[in-house]
Amino acid sequence: MENLYDEMLKLKNQLCFPLYAAARKVTGVYTPYLKPLGITYTQYLVFLVLWEKDGIPVGEICSRLFLDSGTLTPLLKKMEKEGYLTRERCKDDERCVIISLTEEGRAMKEKVREIPGNIGTCIGLSEEEARTLYTLLYRILSESEA
Repeated sequence: MENLYDEMLKLKNQLCFPLYAAARKVTGVYTPYLKPLGITYTQYLVFLVLWEKDGIPVGEICSRLFLDSGTLTPLLKKMEKEGYLTRERCKDDERCVIISLTEEGRAMKEKVREIPGNIGTCIGLSEEEARTLYTLLYRILSESEA
């Protein structure tokens, strides 16, 4: 007879697994739209942050994307090499690096303009279900910051 701990260790009983698998599935839906542009999903997220507010410290991008600087820095260096952004040390604090879009980085916004609408039709949730999921996911994210 299985005990409670054995039951808890089954994949089907792990909340983390459907969250992980759904995130991978949703991220994969973006691939056909982003690949022709030569950008990854994570680069797309960096663009979203910078289109909202350009010229911000790496730490602010990390915070907005729930990523650490060790993950984000190589990505930013690659985006700089590709001509999408610049990285400049703060004059007041050498530890701080400011990320700013180039003209090419700002131009990418026009190329991806229709992606959010296209993705919305691929997920298969009603507007109400999507709103509920959004609210629950951000509750999990805000709890993890506490």
